[in-house]
Amino acid sequence: MSADVRTDRGPAPQLPRRVRIGYGLGSLCTGTFATVPGLILLYYLTNVLAVPAAVAGAAVFLPKAWDVLINPLVGALSDRSRLRGGPRRPFLLIGACTLPPFFALLFAAPPLRGAAAAGYVAVLFLLAATAYAVFQVPYVTMPAEMTQDPAERGRVLAWRVAFLGVAILLSGALAPAIAHADGDTPASYRQMGIAVAVLLALGMSGAWFTTRWAPMAARSEAEPSLRAQLVAARSNRPFLFLAGMWSLQALAIGVMLAGVQYFATYTLGSANAVTPLFACMIGPLVLCMPLWNRLARLRGTTYAQWCASLLYLAGAVGLAFTRQGGPALGYAAVAVVGIAYAGLQLLPLTMLADTLAADVARTGRRRAATFTGLWTAAETLAFALGAGAFALVLAVTGFRSSDADHRVDQPDMALAGITAGMSVLPAVLAVASLWLLHRYSDSLTEEPAHAD
Repeated sequence: MSADVRTDRGPAPQLPRRVRIGYGLGSLCTGTFATVPGLILLYYLTNVLAVPAAVAGAAVFLPKAWDVLINPLVGALSDRSRLRGGPRRPFLLIGACTLPPFFALLFAAPPLRGAAAAGYVAVLFLLAATAYAVFQVPYVTMPAEMTQDPAERGRVLAWRVAFLGVAILLSGALAPAIAHADGDTPASYRQMGIAVAVLLALGMSGAWFTTRWAPMAARSEAEPSLRAQLVAARSNRPFLFLAGMWSLQALAIGVMLAGVQYFATYTLGSANAVTPLFACMIGPLVLCMPLWNRLARLRGTTYAQWCASLLYLAGAVGLAFTRQGGPALGYAAVAVVGIAYAGLQLLPLTMLADTLAADVARTGRRRAATFTGLWTAAETLAFALGAGAFALVLAVTGFRSSDADHRVDQPDMALAGITAGMSVLPAVLAVASLWLLHRYSDSLTEEPAHAD
């Protein structure tokens, strides 16, 4: 990445098309790593490695909680970097060289069961989460530094979101299909881990290679510590409410991702139902995203976010009645969630970019690295907490763990808990997020510089 920073005030040149597309390739990593562990890691622990639900939840949650500490550290190291290739791209390369092998080893399924297996998975998941942070934090910061033109930044983000949809759809359909192809055996999970690792490597290395032609139009710097970052965030009320809203919605989505495999197996009656179920959830992502973008242009991003949030709530409530209404209702409700999810993936990112631009106008300081570091830490923690929350529901309702060779029947309370964890809990979180969205809207009128 060029070290030259534009200082003229003339029209910002368009970025090369290969840079916009190449940057978007990085979302093959962010979308895949946010989806696959959340979708099948908890199920892998409880139904293949015979790990008790509470222990499995801790093994999934604690390594990702590490992101709260590692993300600000990566941001600060990247800011201070004087490595050849600029302050961001070398970190992309380090992540590309480390995350794929760690991910493959995560699902290597060693001859361990119970607590020992949980310990192995927790250690590998911690290493994978660290490698992901090394890639993700600089990656998310780059659009604000490549161009100062909001329209051009929007085009860059459009490619990022497009590849994000492809990654979620591809990895979310591919990973369960491979994992269940041979009856949930350890060997099938090993094959899945390798296949997903290849997808991660392609996206990460592609983003690293193509951004070599990206200019640096502006340099943003993160605060040196987590405490300093939190102090900066407290000075930006719209960012606080926006980050809080998205954290609750990411938590709700994380709960659903963790529960969808259990929902398919025990509510719909077939482990293989997870593939069409996930297709109903993610299929609308690519198809409906342009419609959400159009609505945002016509009525404003905040209005569109209200619509997406309320639609998500309606879909979550519908899922609660699947056992009474039958599988067709379950698939239809998941499709409604998927339509809403398309908006929830796009609109908060657009609102974040607008909020960061307004912060520059208000303070004269470029703090994109600070706010994006906090954003990614909160998002990653929320997704991880979603798996932990669903595991807690399983534990409280008496879910019985097993391995691939010994299947057990579940008590009625556990079956009811799976449905409630997939529907009622996300609905409650969605309602709470609406209050924060309301506060965000109010904060925009309180501070005109942050107009949406």
